[in-house]
Amino acid sequence: MAEIKKGPQVGIVMGSDSDMPVMAKAADILEELGISCEMRIISAHREPDVFYEYARTAEEKGFKVIIAGAGMAAHLPGMCAAIFPMPVIGIPMHTSSLGGRDSLYSIVQMPSGIPVATVAINGGANAGLLAAKILATSDPELLERLKGYSAKLKEQVMAKDARLQEKGYREY
Repeated sequence: MAEIKKGPQVGIVMGSDSDMPVMAKAADILEELGISCEMRIISAHREPDVFYEYARTAEEKGFKVIIAGAGMAAHLPGMCAAIFPMPVIGIPMHTSSLGGRDSLYSIVQMPSGIPVATVAINGGANAGLLAAKILATSDPELLERLKGYSAKLKEQVMAKDARLQEKGYREY
């Protein structure tokens, strides 16, 4: 695990604790790469005043990126992007009614001038990696850690293929 810098660089916010398993994947990636984060549960719909204060003060806290997860109407990422002047990454949550397509469409269909980078439905790990890549544009040490992370992924795939070649698909 890399050494974590002081103060959160990434804000992670979700509207419900049911989103925690997905959002934790983003936090785990950030921690592995030595990026500090702050995680909150804030409902844009049920406590708009608390949400507004969170997004309004995120820059003052030193956040460089916000990762926002939301399901159904999924307004949290877009509202973060409307208030926070730096990158926002939206994670659409899988929903029981529409399988997360409702969340996905709500996040990616932002009006002109209010972009939200969006990862796959339940794509917590990729949101963490995208935040790291954004931060790495101005942090050469982080860029090297990202390259190491990618090399580790390659080694994992190569080991799986070696096992397949050794055992064959029936015994794999």
